[in-house]
Amino acid sequence: MKVVILCGGRGMRFNETTEHKPKPLIEIGVKPILWHIMKIFSYYGYNDFILCLGYKSEMIKKFFLEYELLSNDLTIKLAYKNKPDIHTASLEHDWKITLAETGLNALTGARIKRIEKYIDSDLFMLAYGDSVANVNIKNLVDFHHSHNRIGTVTAVHPPSRFGLLDIGLQKEVKQFKEKAVMEGHYVNGGFFVFNRRLFDYVEDDDGCSFEQEPLERLASDGQLAAYIHNSYWQCMDTYRDWQLLNEEWESGNAPWKLW
Repeated sequence: MKVVILCGGRGMRFNETTEHKPKPLIEIGVKPILWHIMKIFSYYGYNDFILCLGYKSEMIKKFFLEYELLSNDLTIKLAYKNKPDIHTASLEHDWKITLAETGLNALTGARIKRIEKYIDSDLFMLAYGDSVANVNIKNLVDFHHSHNRIGTVTAVHPPSRFGLLDIGLQKEVKQFKEKAVMEGHYVNGGFFVFNRRLFDYVEDDDGCSFEQEPLERLASDGQLAAYIHNSYWQCMDTYRDWQLLNEEWESGNAPWKLW
């Protein structure tokens, strides 16, 4: 089963950073968030990726073209035009990556439609290029097989962007939670599984936004199921999110690091 990752957007909330690189290449630790997302899927044995490229696509292509050279020890003979000898294969040596140009200004639905030609099985997975989670991909796929709908979306509790106050009867603050989770509310956390019939719901038009008419129509047709994930999920939507993800990574206990 192939894993499609949406990597084409600019990420306007990171304007200063994304002036120089696409959002999926913004690092957590020393590796881009895109690499972290791919490692999550790879941990469960899914190593065949399709990246939907757009903004600064050449930088993502260059990252993977040079990956083996920059990740390993080399021996180079300067007098010859031979390829360098790579002494150790990276742990990601079995990854297969299709780098698909899906348009500079295309919205997500158009990007998905434009990679249809690379999907050669009944099912595929889909993820956003800016969020990580400790989702059990095996359980997600098993859940998708348990129903007869076109799609499964992972439903997550969004972390609050503001400190939550528990206020008592005397207006005293009983408890303050800076990184609280919004219990009772679920949002689209990505990490989808789809039957290829999804392609009937998206259009090859730059203005086709996957999160609007296609997902709304899937839901209204009764073709979208929710896989409930009550554990860790975090998007990288703002600079503050990026700081949090790096703090968690540097702590040595990043919740999404399953490998």
